[in-house]
Amino acid sequence: MVRGGVRCDDSPVADSLPRSPAAASGGRLALAAERVPPPAFLVSSAVFHYLGPACAVLLFARLDVLGVAWLRIASAALVFAVWRRPWRDWRAATPYQRRLLVAMGAVLATMNCTFYLALERLPLGTVGAVEFLGPVVLAAAGVRTRRNVAALALVLAGVALLTDVHLVAEPLGLALAFGNCALFVLYVVLGHRLAADGGASGVGRLGAAMLVAAVVAAPAGLAQGAAAVTSPVLLAAAFGVGVCSSVIPYVCDQLAMARVPRATFALMLSLLPATAAVMGVAVLGQVPGAAEAAGIALVVAGVAAHRERDAAARA
Repeated sequence: MVRGGVRCDDSPVADSLPRSPAAASGGRLALAAERVPPPAFLVSSAVFHYLGPACAVLLFARLDVLGVAWLRIASAALVFAVWRRPWRDWRAATPYQRRLLVAMGAVLATMNCTFYLALERLPLGTVGAVEFLGPVVLAAAGVRTRRNVAALALVLAGVALLTDVHLVAEPLGLALAFGNCALFVLYVVLGHRLAADGGASGVGRLGAAMLVAAVVAAPAGLAQGAAAVTSPVLLAAAFGVGVCSSVIPYVCDQLAMARVPRATFALMLSLLPATAAVMGVAVLGQVPGAAEAAGIALVVAGVAAHRERDAAARA
């Protein structure tokens, strides 16, 4: 288990988790990751987290939104299947862990579909800013300090500005964005449980959860996404979206969390609403207005200001 960037091998949670049959491969991955500075993982995750969705929006003109969402999940699941062989993690899992993997898969499927439905109606920067309301509320509830209360106030003010801008024109889009926000909180909670005994084994479990997600999302998007099979260009583009959105950032997150304090990792979250806005402008030409820019800036400031429990205890 990783606490404040220090691996705690005597953790009762870590001891209760069986080692994956892919432990040797995971060891090689962890060894290779040690050669890369943690900030490189953090920056890579921040960039790719919204580069993929920005490119996915360009596919909406050719494919149904839920079809794009399913292709993203399925292509990521395929990459994990070839790379990590996550069914071995499934076989090694306890009944509790299997329930956790199924829950994580259901959250990933629902979160991705809801996220793309929101992107169909709202700018990427707005959806990205609303998405981080949940984690900041969670952090403020867990560590009640003046700093975290102030951080929460900044985020709430920013989201209020964004809500005021889009409430009349896109009430459904905002509802979907807030639904995605709630699902993102579940993703954070379940993701920490998957990574309980380190980044490399967490990647294998993430792959197993992604396979579950592909099955869960199939009824909503398989038929719509099947249209891409007849177009190699569309299929390649959808595969690229899956790699950029659901493989690179999630793996970078796991490897970074294994080596840096949680407070440092939490600080990285402040990059994500900003990168969402930047990708919206650069890829989609979605230039935010003054109120939207102010709202996004307040969210970034609030996420950067909040502290996790370990950092608050040291302060």
